[in-house]
Amino acid sequence: MFAKITSLGLRGLTGFAVTAEADLAPGLPALTLVGLPDSAVKETADRVRSALKNLGYTWPVSRITVNLAPADVRKTGPVYDLPVLLALLCASGQLPAVNERFAFIGELSLDGQLRPVTGVLPMALAAAQQGATALFVPQANAAEAAVVQGLTVYGAADARQVVAHLQGQRRLTPAAPTRFSPAPPEELPDFADVRGQPAARRAMEIAAAGGHNILLIGSPGTGKSMLAKRLPSILPPMEQAEALETTKIYSVAGLLPGGGLYSHRPFRSPHHSVSPSALSGGGSVPRPGEVSLAHNGVLFLDELPEFKRDALEILRQPMEDGQVTVSRVSGSAVFPSRFMLVAAMNPCPCGYYGHPTHPCTCPPSAIARYQQRISGPLLDRIDLHVEVAPVNYDELSGEAQGEASAPIRARVEAARKIQRARYAAMGLEGVYCNAQLPAGALRKVCLLEPEASALMRGAFSRMGLSARAYDRVLKVARTIADLAGAQRISAAHLAEALQYRSLDRTAAYSL
Repeated sequence: MFAKITSLGLRGLTGFAVTAEADLAPGLPALTLVGLPDSAVKETADRVRSALKNLGYTWPVSRITVNLAPADVRKTGPVYDLPVLLALLCASGQLPAVNERFAFIGELSLDGQLRPVTGVLPMALAAAQQGATALFVPQANAAEAAVVQGLTVYGAADARQVVAHLQGQRRLTPAAPTRFSPAPPEELPDFADVRGQPAARRAMEIAAAGGHNILLIGSPGTGKSMLAKRLPSILPPMEQAEALETTKIYSVAGLLPGGGLYSHRPFRSPHHSVSPSALSGGGSVPRPGEVSLAHNGVLFLDELPEFKRDALEILRQPMEDGQVTVSRVSGSAVFPSRFMLVAAMNPCPCGYYGHPTHPCTCPPSAIARYQQRISGPLLDRIDLHVEVAPVNYDELSGEAQGEASAPIRARVEAARKIQRARYAAMGLEGVYCNAQLPAGALRKVCLLEPEASALMRGAFSRMGLSARAYDRVLKVARTIADLAGAQRISAAHLAEALQYRSLDRTAAYSL
């Protein structure tokens, strides 16, 4: 006898339809699993055999062939355990034929319990696109799959509950649809803890308001890491489309906490020993790396020059394109990687070059080699270069606290609201902040007053700005103008943006 069950697979962040076909034929009892399965899929036969026995069903005494179609696409993971079990039950007459518009995914334990699997959200989206009306998943994955509209999701604790539902004996309760609502900020470190540093605080506010990359340069103990870790507390909540993209990434990576949408902006801080593949993503089956896990959030690289050169250079393409392509022999996958880069570094190996009271012990050649660990193309992609000065005793010991995160976040959200309205009116879908502004719309948005235009002309030649740096200065100036509620970019807005290119100024003055 022959039976087939609809299931789903995953390739990168995209789900695709899979049909689990089972055929029982006369011959010596054996099971052959075909359809380009990986090792985890090949082990499906052993898990299904034990689950059938422990659930009280009969293992067919026949020559069994199970095919996972399409046969030319590699199948990965244990998600096909449940559909293969149901296909065998249907083919052996223990279960009536199943509606082809019902889809099933789930890993089986040896006693028939359903274990959660990764990548459920992309597969649920693919099921809805393929016309499925119902999706059966492990109970722990039900809230995640219920994000998809127009799809009835059933969460089951074990395979017996699924079979009873299909037989009409005991119906499963559909999972309640998951609605998106912007989450309030979590208990995050507050900017009120930061003493002094008015220039650095202002730069962090500008970076948050426009989604810009920022580099903090200063001696040890000046508060660089402290500032970076407080950036999420002033970022605006995610839009629904942003939350959906981020949830898909964390679902595939197996890092989705609980169920539903991932509603908080991610903050990733990999150690400087991280490998290039861990940053960009990889593996025999491509999985998202740190640049994708930070999508719509913050990627914090502390002690930037200590990272391997080849790892840092991997950042260049994701920072420019907002996505990273991971290619392997088995295929390639494209992962979104639109993040805010926040980096911190010392000015020299000993850390005290330019310190007002602590002498630097590094020779000039060592300072130059240290700073040259970061390539020019990477620095060119960082919008704000901020020098973080040491904090004096009076600021540290005083009772007055710095401005808290809440009023800063209110100003950031007001600026972001201006930007969203502007780009929605221009028909720029997926553009939520100035840092994401495409080059074709730059001249329409970043309008300079005559004095600002003259200032920009002089700065371009004196500082030796590249075309990319020119565009990024304009975007930062546009953000400063948005924070001020100005329609056009004035000379004051542009001057402030230019002062955040400190490494460009240093390079120009050293010529």
